[in-house]
Amino acid sequence: MPQELCTSMEKAPQRALLKALGLTDAELKKPLIAIVSARSEIVPGHVHLDRITDAVKAGVYAGGCTPVVVPSIGVCDGLAMGHAGMRYSLPSRELIADSVETMLIGHAFDGAVFVPNCDKIVPGMLMGAARVNIPSVFVSGGPMESGMFKGRKVGLSDVFEGIGAVKSGSMNIDELKELENTACPGCGSCCGMYTANSLNCLTEALGMALPGNGTVLAVWSERIRLAKKTGLAICNLVRDAITPRMIMTKRAFTNALTLDMALGASTNTILHLFAIAAECNISLDLDLVQSVSDATPTLCKLSPSSDKDMEDLHYAGGIMAVLHELAKKKLIDGSAHTVTGEALADSYEHAHVRNTDVIHKIDAPLSPVGGIAVLKGNLAEDGAVVKRSSVDKAMQVFMGKAKCFNCEEDAVAAIYGGKIKKGDVVIIRYEGPAGGPGMREMLSPTSALVGMGLDKDVALVTDGRFSGATRGAAIGHVCPEAAADGKIALVKDGDTIKIDIPNGRLTLDVPAKELQARQKKLRPKDSDVNGWLLRYQNLVTSANNGAVLKKKF
Repeated sequence: MPQELCTSMEKAPQRALLKALGLTDAELKKPLIAIVSARSEIVPGHVHLDRITDAVKAGVYAGGCTPVVVPSIGVCDGLAMGHAGMRYSLPSRELIADSVETMLIGHAFDGAVFVPNCDKIVPGMLMGAARVNIPSVFVSGGPMESGMFKGRKVGLSDVFEGIGAVKSGSMNIDELKELENTACPGCGSCCGMYTANSLNCLTEALGMALPGNGTVLAVWSERIRLAKKTGLAICNLVRDAITPRMIMTKRAFTNALTLDMALGASTNTILHLFAIAAECNISLDLDLVQSVSDATPTLCKLSPSSDKDMEDLHYAGGIMAVLHELAKKKLIDGSAHTVTGEALADSYEHAHVRNTDVIHKIDAPLSPVGGIAVLKGNLAEDGAVVKRSSVDKAMQVFMGKAKCFNCEEDAVAAIYGGKIKKGDVVIIRYEGPAGGPGMREMLSPTSALVGMGLDKDVALVTDGRFSGATRGAAIGHVCPEAAADGKIALVKDGDTIKIDIPNGRLTLDVPAKELQARQKKLRPKDSDVNGWLLRYQNLVTSANNGAVLKKKF
């Protein structure tokens, strides 16, 4: 709080209001720290955040500052999946950033600890932290434990895929019920390298969270200790006047992208890193993503691409061990600043790989290139992305016939109805940032393909996006999107689609004159949204810009 609040006669009314909270004069003389908590009783990753915020408060008090908890909204992507609610997931990121700005500036906090866990909450808070630019540090709620089903580890993605397995006859309804009851055993962000865990890991590489933030399980006492240490850390950051934009520099974002590629993380991280960087006045683009991916070996293959989960990653050495391996080839800039008050290298120099089945050594990687690839061509003139580490070798180069759908629901019905055959390319359009609006995640159709046993024979291309739980030849973020007159709007059933992931190509094999003729006949899809989504639809930019909102209008 400004010093005048503690001493100025004119600020007596503000002090009176703060004393109504139970704060004393002694507490008001200390730096006032916001603990921005996304705790709610609807999100499994957030239901326990009261325990995390209590631990942060203890650390803040121990560090000589005064903590105050303030709220944040949060959408559970799993619960929102497959219906209109998913339209609100990505837009909620902007609301969270705006609410952070509103709460922190409106109440003149000296510093902030952010306590998120799930998908859009982490980047939304990072965007808000960068925008407000007061000393800030992050501690997530931690990953969920894996469930057990028939002697193997399972998670949420297995339940989605189980629906298709029942429809194809490879699983019965009783087995699906058992899977439903065991896949998500308790609190925390879903157990694989999905979007939430990807982003919580990247906050370590960005320098905005203490080591362990991405991998210490939600139910471990170590998570409580980490939260207390985070409370202490914010007091040091306030005293030293270290702010987010001093930490989140271009080299920090490059470090985060490099870690992203080594982990084989969610394609959603590209959207979010671009958006966070924009708040720091830093420009990232898909060409940078591709160059970093081409230079970075894949060191980890985690759920949903394998049976290895976040607990395995932690026991293998965690994120700092991965960074240490990457640093051996000078792929990480260890001089980057962090919320520890020291350089990133000071955090990873003593970390080592403890299990090479989980974190491969830099000289023996799973792949010489990173987990995400950028594809371009006449079907994606401004780019598209694919999690190539989750694509079967047989699908890396693929040619098939298009089956077109103007929404996710129609595609899912066709998959479950047996209308998608081997050799098809499922096209789902008008699901982009503006076209959806909201750029819904396509876990339902990709899981349907896996469950029906088609993931090694059918590709999916969309201007929407994918959950981190997605696997298979799933190509998303196609830009320009259909609503912006992208070529994906011109595809017809039976058109030949060529996919060449190693060479970064996505091509619609239709003559240019025919495409021009189709363009003339194209009529925009009617929009039926109102409220916040209508404003979002008119303000949102392309996915290759992070789907951020326009700053000039």
